[in-house]
Amino acid sequence: MDGIKSQDLGLLLKLVSLRQQEATGAGGDTSAYTVRNLELETGIGKSQVSNSLRRCFEVGLAKKDRSSGVPRVNTKSLFEFIVYGAKYVFPAKPGQLVRGISTAFAAPVLENRLFSAGELFPVWPDARGKNKGLEVVPLFKTVGHAVQRDPELYALLALVDAIRIGSAREANLAKDLLKKHMEVSE
Repeated sequence: MDGIKSQDLGLLLKLVSLRQQEATGAGGDTSAYTVRNLELETGIGKSQVSNSLRRCFEVGLAKKDRSSGVPRVNTKSLFEFIVYGAKYVFPAKPGQLVRGISTAFAAPVLENRLFSAGELFPVWPDARGKNKGLEVVPLFKTVGHAVQRDPELYALLALVDAIRIGSAREANLAKDLLKKHMEVSE
């Protein structure tokens, strides 16, 4: 059995976003969950999507829906993993100055909720990004492609980054928002 990889976390968050689109009536088509569509939406290769789903099924972070057969996320377990393990298993520290897409407390989901003492914000490196800031290695290489296609996925990934790199105050706010976004019940 392979251990979980950072791109698996990104794929699970995409599945959470798809489920929310279903719930709001914006989605609902099971074709959204095909390996081909997940590749299109995330930029993660088809074989990597298949391997990622297999790993997530093995560790219990996802299972197949009994009626539709589509992959469903165990949101409570995923939330606990992100809150208590992500910063240790997938650590991130702001690096060099790059052009990119704002993440963590600089992303729209946390914008104006926290104020940083520093002037440079965390960004995922992306040549098409509109901001300059300190590089944060994303959970998967094609995060820029994926978040431009899905604003909810962007919010989820940015909140995970706030937990991965933030101080206790930032991480706690991100945790509370992530819980709401993932619709995790007690």
